[in-house]
Amino acid sequence: MKVKMYPVRKITDLRHMMRTSVEEFGERAAFLVKEHDEYQPISYNQYKADIEALGTALWEEIPKGSAVIVTGENCYEWAITYMAVVCGIGVIVPVDKELPEEEIQNIAKICEAKAIIYSAKTADKIKHIDVLKYSFDEIPELIKKGNTLLEMGRKEYLETPIDTEELNILLFTSGTTGVSKGVMLNHRNICVNLMSMCSMVKIWDEVFLSVLPLHHTYECTCGYLCQIYRGTTIAFCEGLRYITKNMKEVKVTKMLCVPLLLESMYHKIMSNAEKSGKLEILKKAIALNNNMKKIRLDFSKTLFKDIHAAFGGYMNTLIVGGAPIDPSIVTGLEDLGIKVIQGYGLTECAPIAALNKDDWSKADSAGLPLPGVTLGIVDADENGIGEITIAGGNVMMGYYKDPELTATVLKDGVYYSGDLGYLDKDNFLHITGRKKNVIVTANGKNIFPEELETYLDRNKFVKESIVCGVMNEKKKDYDLIALIFPDEEVFAEHYNGTYTQADIDEQIKKAVTDVNNLVQNYKRLDLFVIRKDEFEKNTSKKIKRFVIKDTLNEDLARAQKA
Repeated sequence: MKVKMYPVRKITDLRHMMRTSVEEFGERAAFLVKEHDEYQPISYNQYKADIEALGTALWEEIPKGSAVIVTGENCYEWAITYMAVVCGIGVIVPVDKELPEEEIQNIAKICEAKAIIYSAKTADKIKHIDVLKYSFDEIPELIKKGNTLLEMGRKEYLETPIDTEELNILLFTSGTTGVSKGVMLNHRNICVNLMSMCSMVKIWDEVFLSVLPLHHTYECTCGYLCQIYRGTTIAFCEGLRYITKNMKEVKVTKMLCVPLLLESMYHKIMSNAEKSGKLEILKKAIALNNNMKKIRLDFSKTLFKDIHAAFGGYMNTLIVGGAPIDPSIVTGLEDLGIKVIQGYGLTECAPIAALNKDDWSKADSAGLPLPGVTLGIVDADENGIGEITIAGGNVMMGYYKDPELTATVLKDGVYYSGDLGYLDKDNFLHITGRKKNVIVTANGKNIFPEELETYLDRNKFVKESIVCGVMNEKKKDYDLIALIFPDEEVFAEHYNGTYTQADIDEQIKKAVTDVNNLVQNYKRLDLFVIRKDEFEKNTSKKIKRFVIKDTLNEDLARAQKA
């Protein structure tokens, strides 16, 4: 099948991208910012003026080429700080606002930061770092100062050349003291990624709701820079509890999500339908509409208008990344008339390497390679599953000040991802797990924990799970153990608010049995543990697997036979 691509505008660097977007979109709203409980627009013209004034003011105080940390919640000040630094000052270093003080100090030391621009909520965490400091609250004064300098004819910042191959974006992927990996990116990496992804998905005249943290390259490249490139409007969400409210206020049309958020939304929809006694009616409406779609008639917005209203009434596409999503969730939302597009990316790839198209996609796939990106599978097993490699202009320059680590993953310009997967006959990428997580049985069979976790998590009584292998010295092979955190809300609804530990044990054991009846013998779970607490997660809502190992012995003491 020949893949249809959308036209894209050629851009050479992020400053060129920003300026050409302003030429094209001018008075269109670039941002919607909450002020006095109302969203107020900021035009593309104002956005450019604020960046250039802020950059001019910082030029007077920060040595050119310096590393500048930005940390804080998603907001307009974060956005213009990023662009002001990257378009002439030096190297922008976005840092997770949730990191502890010592971690931020560690990153500042590694990158030799000369300045930190921060929100009031992070002030205590950066107060002991001996660098120039500017709070987001000071940015209006800096813009005012910059405008005065521009009126005086100070154009050095505006005219400084940009080397598209030079380090300008430094992203730290680990939050562990002393071992943080700094991914080095340049303007070319980001620009080729923007052009490629926009050739695959129609992004015109949209309102995006920014929910995920901007320090993650997924949200920064796809939810911020991509939107500026395409002339869309970005509204900042006030927080997870306000998503539904903000969707309605801004009339959102597209949003970036992680699987956990999307799965939570979908399960809430189905749970509400079941609770109201309308689940069977909903299922019949879905079946009817799916039959109508075969003759190119789609009544989703009419049949499921209440569900669409919960998404703000204008939502057309949810873009999901960060981890593989259960294909049944993708199919379920699309049955309701909301397109779900899954992609695959890594910080080291700026970040997108593969993406489903809006007019050609597979629910169980991470997508097709982006134009200009070559995906490979090395050391494949008998099923064609091997390590995924990525080559293209989006691949990072390397790890900051760590040539040895760089050499382990970058070989002749090809990035070895550590992820496992395969390419199907249509060249769609399918992810099966992480190389470091795979469990190899005594007879050489590969077990991917992520597959078993997906099956477990489909059970409504399971909120989240982790599968791991523990060596059983008696049988000289691994026992497969599922660590499971029950969904308390579902139990409360199912048992009318009163349930016992025996009820939990019964339902979770049934969930494990259902999985064991589904998979091959060598993948069957041997033991399961019902956890009392949620798994610890990072700010992108991924479970910290390495933390599980610290408490595994305690969990095993409470294990039950599957």
